Amino acid sequence: MPDTLAGLLQVGALIAALALCWRPLGDYIARSLTTDKDLKVERGIYRLVGVDARSEQRWTIYAASVLAFSAVGVVLLFVLQRVQEHLPLSLGFPGVEPGLAFNTAVSFVTNTNWQAYSGEATMGHLVQMGGLAVQNFVSAAVGLCVAVALIRGFVRSRTDVLGNFWVDLVRVVVRILLPLAAVGAVVLILTGVVQNFSGGVDASTLAGQHQTITGGPVASQEVIKELGTNGGGFYNANSAHPFENPNPFSNVFEIFLLMLIPVALTRTFGTLVGDRRQGLAVLGVMATLWGTLVLAVTALEVNHHGTALQAAGAAMEGKETRFGEWASALFAVSTTGTSTGAVNSFHSSYTGVGGGALIFNMGLGEVAPGGVGSGLYGMLVLAIMAVFIAGLMVGRTPEYLRKKITGREIKLVSLYILTMPLIVLIGTGIAMSFSSTRASMLSSGPHGLSEVLYGFMSAANNNGSAFGGLSANTNFYNTALAIAMLLGRFIPIVLVLALAGSFGRQQKVPETPGTLPTHGPLFVVMLTGVTVIVAGLTFFPVLALGPLAEGL
Repeated sequence: MPDTLAGLLQVGALIAALALCWRPLGDYIARSLTTDKDLKVERGIYRLVGVDARSEQRWTIYAASVLAFSAVGVVLLFVLQRVQEHLPLSLGFPGVEPGLAFNTAVSFVTNTNWQAYSGEATMGHLVQMGGLAVQNFVSAAVGLCVAVALIRGFVRSRTDVLGNFWVDLVRVVVRILLPLAAVGAVVLILTGVVQNFSGGVDASTLAGQHQTITGGPVASQEVIKELGTNGGGFYNANSAHPFENPNPFSNVFEIFLLMLIPVALTRTFGTLVGDRRQGLAVLGVMATLWGTLVLAVTALEVNHHGTALQAAGAAMEGKETRFGEWASALFAVSTTGTSTGAVNSFHSSYTGVGGGALIFNMGLGEVAPGGVGSGLYGMLVLAIMAVFIAGLMVGRTPEYLRKKITGREIKLVSLYILTMPLIVLIGTGIAMSFSSTRASMLSSGPHGLSEVLYGFMSAANNNGSAFGGLSANTNFYNTALAIAMLLGRFIPIVLVLALAGSFGRQQKVPETPGTLPTHGPLFVVMLTGVTVIVAGLTFFPVLALGPLAEGL
């Protein structure tokens, strides 16, 4: 009973905090991305890089800018890791091996933050700060830029001009991410998160051995890791490490950070399209999916039917005793639903069906509530599909936000929806086909399949969390998962920008009595059903062979 009460209080406090920030932050983001006024620091950046802040780009140029910026980021981060031993604050670590350096560079640039290495034993402070943390900011900003570009496509008429990527990028970083991260870092330091430049402290263990405990600028990286829905931990144990997540308050605060911007963006969406009920409808779907999965995973971990687990009181294997099963399940559902790779527990140790629910949560397409920007544009793509299906039912041309959904738009939506499942299933199939790649699995049978499936699901959804058990630092997995991250990030982005350009070229159509209302409870139910069915029909067979078979 005390654990249940504490768990309910944590969930309630989280929801209350998000509700308090939803309106002011959502409106602030909308103002930041629509104002004509540039800050002095922004004007300096524009002059430095040669950007005309008043020029705008067609969707093709906007997409090319995203791809070019990201490609340069991969190259620079790769080089930074390779020359690490020659840099200050390297802590004596050698340059990162090429395959791992490529995987890590792709991982952080794509906002995936998959880590096939132990952070405190591989990366020096400069690489952590100047490479990984910087990408935590700009990769999150790219996702938000794409979401805003899609919204402009709905708002504008007879043009495929979607704004200026470089202006959007600078504003997101300078006006939104940096101020929030500064405040959040101070809060984390006050809770006990480490922030220093220590090269390590020698400590004596209970067994009489000596161990070097590495310090570092943890709080400043931890805050953007959560706020930007990134997930790259300073330490191998990630948010289960006491230097990253020292107590129950810091745990709830970190969950709050990773959900803050994705939730607030629903208000931004409603504000920018001129109908805040549209944002509430999207938020309603996200909240329904998130709440249902929190309830399901918590129940599975607390009340699992098994002799050993019942004797222990719950499925506590792989979970921090500082947090318990309620806070662990809350973190796990939130992180797999927000494209955040942060974990405070070992997902491989969850019950069979509980672990399957986390895989299914990612399989929804990271929309509950999703990553920074990517959650919103992913949900809007599903909303277009829901409206299209409704139009087929009544035999009329479907419309969303006063824009017609024609054959061109539905083709782009279909390609978007199919991209991630194809990457996941093909990658998992290839990995399971060879004995050499199966050797990386810690377990055999259904649980081994779950390890591999989770890895490709995490990579293709740009989530970055790991199921555990899979030894992914091999030539095959470093390459295969990097390809999955690249395809899973940039194919959907290009499709979304093409969709924005297609909608932007249209003229708005007037609403009629036959127009489907997309702001009421009926549409919330329909969109929720489409989201679940699309994911369920795609991944149910492989889930049945893996986590469901294990659980049953």
